[in-house]
Amino acid sequence: MTATRETLPDLAAMAAYGARIAAALRAGDVIALEGGLGAGKTTLARAILAALGHQGEVPSPTFTIIETYAAPPLRLPVVHADFYRLEDPCELAEIGLDDYREGAVLIAEWPGNAGGFAHEPGCLSVTLEPAGQNGEGGRIAIARGGADWVGRLP
Repeated sequence: MTATRETLPDLAAMAAYGARIAAALRAGDVIALEGGLGAGKTTLARAILAALGHQGEVPSPTFTIIETYAAPPLRLPVVHADFYRLEDPCELAEIGLDDYREGAVLIAEWPGNAGGFAHEPGCLSVTLEPAGQNGEGGRIAIARGGADWVGRLP
């Protein structure tokens, strides 16, 4: 699995990083966003959605678990999921995640709670870590792409 590392010092850098990810997305891809609470997972998801053409608010799916975005107006349909509240990956069957994912991009926050997606060739795992003391230097994004991401990594 190929990996890249990039420092994102501010929101503008996070938005530009999200735009680069969005430009490389294909239907069926998974963006698995990892990091602690407040790491910037939802911020990066919002940047990706904006770069795909979404205008307006992007609510965090922490309580709804799944938010969907249609194409058009987006370049690709997107399923934005936050698996923080899942207690067992078996709950995905109840949610119907596979039905939502068909032909869409999945942006998954807390992917480990859903059993993970790194085994999928179209998965780009992005871990966000604080940069500098107390995260005052922004974030560091560590991206690891599956086989389908060779040559597409942001």
